[in-house]
Amino acid sequence: MSDDELINRIRQGDEAAAEELIRRWYPSILRYCRWRLRDGEAAADLTQETFLRLFRSLAGYREGGGFKGYLFSIANRLCTDENQKAPLYPLENGERLADVQDPLGQVEDRDELRGLLAGLPPEQREAVLLRFGQRLSYRDIAKATGCNIRTAQSRVKYALNAMKKRKSHE
Repeated sequence: MSDDELINRIRQGDEAAAEELIRRWYPSILRYCRWRLRDGEAAADLTQETFLRLFRSLAGYREGGGFKGYLFSIANRLCTDENQKAPLYPLENGERLADVQDPLGQVEDRDELRGLLAGLPPEQREAVLLRFGQRLSYRDIAKATGCNIRTAQSRVKYALNAMKKRKSHE
């Protein structure tokens, strides 16, 4: 069942559909929040808050395949607000950016990856984490971060170039 079908069932009061949607997306949102925040407990709290806000705002959600971007935009805003209170995240020790073919998967050392990501401007770091950590399309990245698709593509491209350059100088 698609996300949009689950949303329609949730709007009709189907609690099982809500539980399925949470089961489907909770791990990805939690992982994303952990990457954005220093405190694992705060990440778990913001993950729960993401779903609370999602369910409160379902009336404003427009169907059409953009659910992933919509959900991550909620998490993005919450993490951004939280990060204004605290310093930016390190990646969790046990976390790995999923997808062996992505350029970040080539980095063996977690500390090295943290350093490469920390050296990026926040917008580029965010785009890279969404693209390779969450496998979002450029369209969904644009939606989640409030920019246009070309800007999302540029942020990823410039971030990867900067990371390659820093890595080659080390």
